Amino acid sequence: MDEKQHKRAIRAWTMYDWANSAFATTIMAAVLPVYYASVAAANLPGNLATVYWAYTTSISLLIAAILSPILGAVADFSGAKKRFLTIFMLLGVTATALLYFVRTGDWLMASIFFILGDLGFAGSLVFYDSLLPHVAGPDEIDQVSSRGYAIGYLGGGLLLAINLAMIMLAPQELTGLMTRLSFLSVALWWFVFSIPLLKWVSEPPRRIMPGESGRNPIAVSFKRLGHTFREITRYRDLFIFLVAFWFYNDGIGTIIKMATIYGAEIGIGQTTLIGTLLMVQFVGIPFAFLFGWLAKKIGTKKSIYLSLLVYTGIAIAGYFMQKEWHFWALGFAVATVQGGSQALSRSLFGRMVPKSKSAEFFGFFSVSEKFAGIAGPLIFGLVSQFMGSSRLGIISLILFFIIGASLLTFVNEKEGIRVAEKEEKELIEAAVSAD
Repeated sequence: MDEKQHKRAIRAWTMYDWANSAFATTIMAAVLPVYYASVAAANLPGNLATVYWAYTTSISLLIAAILSPILGAVADFSGAKKRFLTIFMLLGVTATALLYFVRTGDWLMASIFFILGDLGFAGSLVFYDSLLPHVAGPDEIDQVSSRGYAIGYLGGGLLLAINLAMIMLAPQELTGLMTRLSFLSVALWWFVFSIPLLKWVSEPPRRIMPGESGRNPIAVSFKRLGHTFREITRYRDLFIFLVAFWFYNDGIGTIIKMATIYGAEIGIGQTTLIGTLLMVQFVGIPFAFLFGWLAKKIGTKKSIYLSLLVYTGIAIAGYFMQKEWHFWALGFAVATVQGGSQALSRSLFGRMVPKSKSAEFFGFFSVSEKFAGIAGPLIFGLVSQFMGSSRLGIISLILFFIIGASLLTFVNEKEGIRVAEKEEKELIEAAVSAD
């Protein structure tokens, strides 16, 4: 690939972050949860709307976590990372568009469409992330991953701002219609801006091992997964990193998920809550780029340590939060590290996986991401309930950052990269002999 094609492929790859982030902001975070509670589940008694939404999000997370490694292994064997990305993208786009038809009382329809949409979103990200080591060279992978997150912040934030303006400025009798049109806008945005990746990013070469030719892809995939589990000690540093990532990403995810409801509990107004959410999207853009630059200057692991130190400070400051400007300030602090910590975690993991098995390994990365959304909120809830204060629940998140950072110290990045390169060489040699 010449330099011009290489740069075009990188731009096309990062545009998928721009495309899918609209689902994360409008559907997952800001608009659909409110519409679900106030319209789709408006006829449910008590707190059943909140309960059913919690079940909905948990089911979608569990399905994605189970399928990710299996589908990743199938994509590696079939040489079909882009094909699988396209299938899941279209599933997500279609389900998101169908949310337009959700009206008062249609909570079950809304739940089904969201589960399918979230499955499309999460599934496509497995194959999108798995393309990173193929698109970016070892000396630029941190910067490319960070650029993706920055572009994602811009795209997701821009469409969210447009959708919120549509909804909030519309006459009251048109609020529901504007909300449903915002769901259609996400589907269209997601589809249109996925096209550059499908057009300009090449499918990585397929590697068939001896004895795999002509066999059932599902059977081969389970065999490959079994081999990976049996050889897990071979990927010691990669495995330790996954556990470390599980802990600190759990803390990060809990802050993101619980910030709005925690702010509302202590009296923060809706305007501040929505405004801070938008601010995080746009402030996160330059800081995502900054962390890509920082990784080149001080190293990827040290940059992640810095982000976890800031998150620890955020959790401590959250305990003392009382006024609205406090929420703005903490939102700004989150924006400085949210994209950088996630982008560098993705690129560090991408360095330590064999390229020919990138979809399989990013399937495990996805599992770690999905299950990272379980323990943190649970600990937050239990501590808040038993101690009688959500402030203590916020403080409890420090534990996730401390454990995650401590485990990260045991990750030998250079050894992990060496093992991945050696494995890739063996896979290529085996594939050649199989031909």
